[in-house]
Amino acid sequence: AGKTSSRKTRPERRVRRKKFDSYAVYIYRVLKNIHNDCGISKKGMAVMNSFVNDIFERVAVEATRLNRYQKKATLSSNDIQAAVQLILPGELANHAINEGVRALEKYREKI
Repeated sequence: AGKTSSRKTRPERRVRRKKFDSYAVYIYRVLKNIHNDCGISKKGMAVMNSFVNDIFERVAVEATRLNRYQKKATLSSNDIQAAVQLILPGELANHAINEGVRALEKYREKI
C-alpha cells in the first residue's frame, strides 16, 4: 500500500561562490589618500593588483628561503625585512621597511 520512505531528506546546501582575493579596495584607499582627485580604470586596477600580488609572492618566497637557511619554522618580521631589502632597490626598500614598521606598531597598539 502507501509506504512512506523513512529516509530523512538532507537540507539543500547553499552554493558558495569562489572567493576572489583582490587588493583593489586597498589600492583605491591609498590612491585617494595621495591624489584625492584622481581615479583608476579597471585595467589600471588589474595591473596594480597583479603588481601587488607579484611583489607579495617575491617577498614571501625570499623570506621563506632565508628562513630555511636559518633552519627556523616560523617567519618573523625580521625575515620579512631582510627579504624586502634583498628584493627592492635602495631607497624603495628603506621606505617600505619604515612603512611596515609603522604598520606593525599601529597593529600592536590595537591588541
